[in-house]
Parts: sequence; C-alpha cells; structure tokens
Amino acid sequence: MGERKVLNKYIPPDFDPRLVPRGKRPKDGLIPVRMMLPFSIQCSTCHTFMYRGRKFNSKKEAMGGPDGRYLNTIQRWRFYIKCTACSRPVTFLTDPKNADYEMETGGTRTYEVHKDQKFQEEDQEASELESQKKDPMKALENRALASQKEMADLDNLDEIKAMNMKHLKIMASAHGT
Repeated sequence: MGERKVLNKYIPPDFDPRLVPRGKRPKDGLIPVRMMLPFSIQCSTCHTFMYRGRKFNSKKEAMGGPDGRYLNTIQRWRFYIKCTACSRPVTFLTDPKNADYEMETGGTRTYEVHKDQKFQEEDQEASELESQKKDPMKALENRALASQKEMADLDNLDEIKAMNMKHLKIMASAHGT
C-alpha cells in the first residue's frame, strides 16, 4: 500500500530507455477516443436525435490539406462517430477560429438558442455603432447619457463611502466604551 504513493521510482544503473518498447500508433491514423458530443445532432438517414453530452467511442484524425491547421499552428481534428440507431458514420470537425465544432457529414446540427442570442447581440451592437457614426446628434446624446450615468455612479459611491465612515465611527465608539 505504501509503495503506491511513492513519487520517486528506483532506476537501476544499467537502465537504457531506448530499449523500452514504444506505444503503437494505428496504421490508418485514426486514434480511438472516448468523448461526449459537444452539440446536439440529428442523423440525416434515420432522423434520430443524439443529444449534447452523449458518450461515444469515437475515432479522431488530424485533418490534412490546407485547412488542416488554423493560423499554421493549431491542429484541426476530424471526429468519427456512429449513429445510435442506424450506425451511419457521422463526422464533425474542430473549429478553433470560433472555439466550436462544425458538422461535416452524416447529420445536421440542431438549433441552439445561445448562439442565436449571441449573434443577435453582436448585430445590435454593430448597428448602434454604425448609427452613431452616421448621426452626430445621436452620438452626442449617447455621450451626454454616459456622462450623466457616470455622475450618478460617483454620487452613489460617495454615499457608500459616507455610510462606511459612519459605521466605522459607530464601531469605534462601541469598542471604546
């Protein structure tokens, strides 16, 4: 039992690390991986839904070609799984640019509310910036509102500081007696 927690292992003086057999790499380049689905999928053959978080024994391979690396540094991967109902192969890729995955073949990615909301917020911010550039009066109004909000925040901060000082005086007088 005690030897299980040992951090240092004995290495004999005649040990040669070159003689230790290396792990075998698969010949076809597919590496077996146990993974969970990162998004919900509907199979394009049998229309079965496979939900996010479902565990699969998948195979992964490094993507080749000009799209195989993002910014010439980050490796993109292709994952192969099988549909739970009809065993059709489904493949998807990593997408490091968007920190997400993209569906390749065998199914369709289902609708995700949080992605739609994120795109909607980005579009709204872009349209507001564009309208401010086109309309100088709108930009002036927004700057005035921002300065009013800043002044209100400073007033609130002064009130909080005054209350804290008041509490400190009360606490000091209570400990002094």
